[in-house]
Amino acid sequence: LGEETVSLLDAVGRVLSEDVITAVDMPQWDNSARDGFAVRADDCRQTATLKIMGYIPAGGVADGLLVSPGTAIKIMTGAPVPAGCTAIVPIEETIEEGDVVQINGPVNIRDHIRFQGEDIKAGEKILSAGTVIRPPEVNLCASLGKIYLAVFRKPKVAILSTGDELVEPGETTGQGQIVNSNAFSLAASVKELGAEPLLLGIARDTKQSLQHKIQQGLNADVLITSAGVSAGDRDFVRIVLEELGVHQLFWKINIKPGRPTAFGLKDNKPVFSLPGNPVSTMVTFEEFVRPALLKMMGHKYVIKPTIKARLKEATKKKGGRAQFLRVKVTKDCSGLTATSAGDQNTGIVRTMIDANAIAFLPEDRTSIDAGEYVEVHLIDSFENMSLFE
Repeated sequence: LGEETVSLLDAVGRVLSEDVITAVDMPQWDNSARDGFAVRADDCRQTATLKIMGYIPAGGVADGLLVSPGTAIKIMTGAPVPAGCTAIVPIEETIEEGDVVQINGPVNIRDHIRFQGEDIKAGEKILSAGTVIRPPEVNLCASLGKIYLAVFRKPKVAILSTGDELVEPGETTGQGQIVNSNAFSLAASVKELGAEPLLLGIARDTKQSLQHKIQQGLNADVLITSAGVSAGDRDFVRIVLEELGVHQLFWKINIKPGRPTAFGLKDNKPVFSLPGNPVSTMVTFEEFVRPALLKMMGHKYVIKPTIKARLKEATKKKGGRAQFLRVKVTKDCSGLTATSAGDQNTGIVRTMIDANAIAFLPEDRTSIDAGEYVEVHLIDSFENMSLFE
């Protein structure tokens, strides 16, 4: 999608589009790592009593100060190291009395000094293009005075629900009507990834209504439609997309749920047409749309890694079609166990709430025995942190 320059805080979660090269050393000067006393290590091979010749606070300067033999200079953390200093002695390892300080020794050269450039040297590449900006990257960039970063642009994702039966949340539902919940779960998923959702509302099951809404959606970077993509008498979405110049690359996949999923391009603009059943919509977003959006935003790792878990219950399925099973993965002394999240009907939204993972059952299998290992990928990694303890 190209790049844009944003402020440092607006770059959080975004992906760098260019390398960051530092123009200065980090630290920019030798400085104290502790509150204590700047000394000559040679004076402190054993216990020593030194005369205090000055004081350098944090934010102070060391100009004109010299640690000569038999002397010390009191110094605070982060303050520049004065000339002649070869070590810092932490204050808790000393006894200060008037204008002298007792050092309990021995002291080694370089103790508790942060040297110029030991972290980063001027001209060094500190962040590579493709890096995701997190708090540590923000800290580093702020330390170097970089308040703007070049990042990959985040896509505007238009979301369109279709169907005469739909009403918006908050409206009274009559007989045969259902709430347009898919648009909101899709928008939430898009927003969670860091992209920008654009809700187009509801297109009715007429070509005219679909054409109007889809034309709006094609102004965005990505268009996602929900429902109207199967083979029913009023499933016009694919037809209207073709009439508006969207080149269909595939329709129907050997998976359950989500078989009617379609994908096309309009001038390299992705158009995802997802099934209308709520679970099918969410699962196909997770498996197909999510990786594509991450790729568009410059992420390197877009496919969630799979792990192995034992299936708790025996499961039967049709051959010739892969199945995504909503499961709850738990951990015990024997490892990870995947338990069905409940009725796998694509209208049972509760299973998506109870599930924390999706198990992949291969198309060439018709049954999986209890205790057999299956591949799963986690849905919400933060919620699943306990699995890795």
